[in-house]
Amino acid sequence: MHTTSNHARTLTLILAAAAALTLPFWASDQYQLHLAALIAVYWILISGLNIVVGFTGQLSIGHVGLLSIGAYGFCILAGKMELNPYLALAISGGLGGICGLALGLPSLRLPGFYFAMATMAFALIVNEIILAQVDLTGGGIGLVGPLFTAPFDTPSGFYYLVALLAGFATWLTWNIARSMWGKGLIAIRDNPVTAQAVGVPVFRAKLVAFVFSGVLAGVSGGLFASLQSYITPDTFVFELSMFFFVCIIIGGRGSIVGPFLGTVVLTALPEMVASLAKLGNFFYGLLLLVVVLVIPEGIGRMLQLIYERIKPREIESIPIQPDVKGLIQTLSDTVSEGGPIQVEHISKHFGGVAALDDVSLTLAPGEIHGLIGPNGSGKTTMLNLLSGYYEPSSGDMLYRGQDFGASTVQQRARMGIARTFQKPRLLPELTVLENAMVGAWSESTSGFMASAFALPGVRIEDRFLRERAAQLLVGVGLGGVMHRRANLLDHAQQRFLEIARGLALRPRFILLDEPAGGLTSVEIEHLGAVIRAISLSGIGVLLVEHHTDFVFRVCDKVTALNVGRMIQHGTSDQVRHDPEVIRVYLGA
Repeated sequence: MHTTSNHARTLTLILAAAAALTLPFWASDQYQLHLAALIAVYWILISGLNIVVGFTGQLSIGHVGLLSIGAYGFCILAGKMELNPYLALAISGGLGGICGLALGLPSLRLPGFYFAMATMAFALIVNEIILAQVDLTGGGIGLVGPLFTAPFDTPSGFYYLVALLAGFATWLTWNIARSMWGKGLIAIRDNPVTAQAVGVPVFRAKLVAFVFSGVLAGVSGGLFASLQSYITPDTFVFELSMFFFVCIIIGGRGSIVGPFLGTVVLTALPEMVASLAKLGNFFYGLLLLVVVLVIPEGIGRMLQLIYERIKPREIESIPIQPDVKGLIQTLSDTVSEGGPIQVEHISKHFGGVAALDDVSLTLAPGEIHGLIGPNGSGKTTMLNLLSGYYEPSSGDMLYRGQDFGASTVQQRARMGIARTFQKPRLLPELTVLENAMVGAWSESTSGFMASAFALPGVRIEDRFLRERAAQLLVGVGLGGVMHRRANLLDHAQQRFLEIARGLALRPRFILLDEPAGGLTSVEIEHLGAVIRAISLSGIGVLLVEHHTDFVFRVCDKVTALNVGRMIQHGTSDQVRHDPEVIRVYLGA
């Protein structure tokens, strides 16, 4: 199935490359060549913007400002200063990246709508600066767009230049999309809590992606200026920025092919209805409306659905069958040594409410520690404190003698603390295998640009992480569904996938938040076998669970809470028969 898909993708790329290379020979006139060059120029910018919008989920609608910075930078450097145009183009890309950094540093911390407004304001500010700096930019009169030197000084030569750069930009973004960085960016888009839990540095990742898109926007601006021959501030209207954004929305998020097709269609559409110029906006709006109503996930998703219809896939129910021995072997080979986690007199207050009050416990490597109590007793609060989502109001959390109570969620992941959630937090558009791989983010050492260029070390690391994630999936019983999309899993499979993702982090401790919730008795037995295998490999387990029979059966130690205070701690038998635990939680 996957081999067929790869062959189809390869054939599509070969045909597209052949069509692009031969276009100057079969184009009926020079304007068609100009239009094709314009599509390529736009796509260079949109390919980078797609990483920001389609993969990271940041609503940037001001990239026309970065385009104009690249365009004016190129005209000033190659025109006024008579710098080599190729060097001027590279510097224009650098200017776009620097301005992207200057814009992203303060604004990427804002929520989605406010970030979009910040990028729009940036575009308006750039336009006003261009109008004001008459000596440098020509003000409202504008500047001449310099031509490139031979062999790119003719229409066909320039087309080949922009087509080559567009292909290069596509290759870079394709590599990013397939890398651990791409999976991390999708995690930020679809579930920021999950992204933090596996160690993705959310702000830094968003900033790096935005700067990368700024570089491509600057390069696109330089090429745009040369293609247009003359630029003025009126060339860079805000509608152009919305055009870039809509190309990605129509193409579909998380896709490379979809936004490219969106760029082609929306750039060519005004020319296709040129005889009905007055209705041009009508057709443009009609296409957007049809896409939003009929295929809201975009052209890319539509193509995937067509392929699935041509090659139907039977979604059968595959039971969970853990490979306990294999799981122990896989985990034992990677678990590093470490001491216990000591929680001493920890308290957490929300206003005047004490969610936890003077609670102490110790998590030892290789030990299964149960945490029980009625709803509202502070169990999940304890998990959130240990995993970094909350900071304690008082008390100490020690590991190897160091207090880590103020460290971030990502730092906890690098310490080796993994967790699952009451409601599984998966990345629905990724496969089961890719979801498990995301858990290994903190293990990945590949940088963003190394991933973009698909350096050998990146490919070796990706292969290793993929193989290990596959071994973990087989170990927890999901070997038969690892190539299925996560949104097609049943509830039990989602629970086990979250555990596999946590184990991919190579944790010293894993925090399980009600993993037996919604499982059948057989699935609970499988869960118990997996948890025991985890502990036998040397990983400490903190199990929060309402299935008390299950807790007492699998746990070495149990702590019982009630209204934020510890009421009993000891072995399963000691806690099970404690009168206070029976009174407030277990009942008669």
